[in-house]
Amino acid sequence: MKRALGVLALAWLGAGVPAVALADTVLTGQIGRAHYRIVKPDAWNGGLVIWNHGFSLSEPGPVTDLGPLSAVQLGEGYSVAATSYRMRGWALFNTDDDLEDLYGVFVENFGVPQQVIVAGASLGGIVTAAALERADLGNVAGALSLCGALAGSRNWDGALDARLVYDVLCSAVPGAAIPGGAEGLPLGSTMTQTQLALAVNACFGILLPPPNRTDPQKARLASFLQVTMLPESFVLTDMGFATFAMSDLVHDFAKLKRLVGTGNANVIYGDPIVDAQIERVSPNLRAGPRLHQNYTPTGDVRSAKVVSLHTDKDGLVIVENESEYASVVPAANLVTAVAVESGPTHCSFSNAETAASWESLRAWVAGGPQPTAAGIQALCLALAPTVGGPCRIDPAFVIPDMDGRIRPR
Repeated sequence: MKRALGVLALAWLGAGVPAVALADTVLTGQIGRAHYRIVKPDAWNGGLVIWNHGFSLSEPGPVTDLGPLSAVQLGEGYSVAATSYRMRGWALFNTDDDLEDLYGVFVENFGVPQQVIVAGASLGGIVTAAALERADLGNVAGALSLCGALAGSRNWDGALDARLVYDVLCSAVPGAAIPGGAEGLPLGSTMTQTQLALAVNACFGILLPPPNRTDPQKARLASFLQVTMLPESFVLTDMGFATFAMSDLVHDFAKLKRLVGTGNANVIYGDPIVDAQIERVSPNLRAGPRLHQNYTPTGDVRSAKVVSLHTDKDGLVIVENESEYASVVPAANLVTAVAVESGPTHCSFSNAETAASWESLRAWVAGGPQPTAAGIQALCLALAPTVGGPCRIDPAFVIPDMDGRIRPR
């Protein structure tokens, strides 16, 4: 353990420096639309870490990010690799193929790794979960998820709700209407993020200090927050997801083939105005199953050991994703730790929290006992003076059920 802490200290003291040493071998390239980057240290320990990045609507491009732990992992002797994915946005329709292509390039150039650990954050968390269940990546021994969207396609139900509730409250407000609906933005829409922010501001005054909002704006915002249960600081972020990201999901012919995959036909929102006026939609009979298959976890992680870290107030990938995942993955294969934060963020972990989660997984994969949230917190406290805290993991935290945030349908 002392040696591991020493390696961590050296790696994290070099934060901001590219995670490549002079002796490392760097391999970059492209397979179809997907770019890849592989770094193999000179003193390779035979292990491979595959990093999965988060959600982006940018077109695939060269990989520059190997994850927040790559310096540590390379220092410990692991090779680290990542793909851009061939798709932007909700890329789950092809990520298994992307990862298998990446693995194939590694094997072709460096040989078969003794052990593979898959890791990812946000969207990368559900990419990781899908890979455990259905990708051929050799000897996958473990996985690390950071703020992962582990409930998979069910998160789109929350996006649909946010968009359609907004339309009830705001479509008649001057300057607040947003084109489209359950499809997100219509195909070919030229609306920009700035224009979306101005529309949401017209309805809620979200860009104004609370004292400067009108009484109707305050009332509409209060109703929106009560029904959606989103933190106010994430309203613009989540509305962006419900418009731009939903539009990409629906209208990209390689994804849902211009069909809506979500619905709310029987959902009760608990607000008389919303329940009476909200648009009711049903998922297309082909698009609904296609979205579910790409991807909603089944829990079949095979023999992989999984550590999952989340913050309790995440306003984009809500912590309830963890309870949904834990309901299908065998308890013997999963450890979940939740950091209790003072205000809502997305993926804002301290260096010590991520390092402790990684080291706990590494020890477990190496044959040690299954870690606990309390053990990860203790290791975090030991690492914090060197790599930077705080350590906020609460072993007693009870993760709420997903049905309490995203209404079942």
